[in-house]
Amino acid sequence: MSIELFRQGRHLCLMFSDLHEEEGGEAVQSNQFLLVHGESGAILDPGGNLAYNELYLGLNQHLAPSKLAAILASHADPDIIASLDRWMTSTSTAKVYISRVWERFVPHFCKPGKTVGRIHGLPDAGGRLRLGEGADEFELLALPAHFMHAEGNFQFYDPISKILFSGDLGASMGAGLNPAKPVSSLREHIRHMEGFHRRYMVSNKVLRLWAAMVRDLEISMIVPQHGVPLQGKAVAEFIDWVEGLACGIDLMGPDNYRVPD
Repeated sequence: MSIELFRQGRHLCLMFSDLHEEEGGEAVQSNQFLLVHGESGAILDPGGNLAYNELYLGLNQHLAPSKLAAILASHADPDIIASLDRWMTSTSTAKVYISRVWERFVPHFCKPGKTVGRIHGLPDAGGRLRLGEGADEFELLALPAHFMHAEGNFQFYDPISKILFSGDLGASMGAGLNPAKPVSSLREHIRHMEGFHRRYMVSNKVLRLWAAMVRDLEISMIVPQHGVPLQGKAVAEFIDWVEGLACGIDLMGPDNYRVPD
């Protein structure tokens, strides 16, 4: 079942958030995204094989697979792009956009030859991506998010909806969270985020750099790859919170690197 994040004219942003019930909850919850602009579109962080069927069916309801312009991956974790082999078969022309750090790693998810000529390695600085053609052309910004948590990591900003698709940054975990109900105040939500961010974000330095980059960007919603979107005043509250968060190597010391007894 899709969750509509934004709809205006020819532009639509959808989120898919439910893994199949038969998996028994063994896999971490993850969100996948479909952006449609006229007769063109893109999928963001398409997920692993657990998520493929739901996203593919959703795609077919809004867009012919042959019209899919791009598959965008924030990084190369299995829950981000392990389904790539199936997408390479079902969409024969879509390009894969991922950090150049992972450009030669993601083909390992596919049968030999399937990704030849179809992977676009993004430079560390990111850039403005022009996707689709003619009247169906649209733009996304690839924003540097390196070491949050992957070495080569990007977030994708949609200037039309003003949604920041933030990858693992902003993720929340825990029973009872409903991705269909965005959070507008961070106060009671931090408990679902703190443990994850302290472990998965590499250092406060990169969080401060990120906060400085996005603070003046007009953001209507931050939508992570796990858990619940943030909107309203929670957007600025989240930026302020992570800017001061000690995490990753900030918390490491000699006791974390000892030969086991």
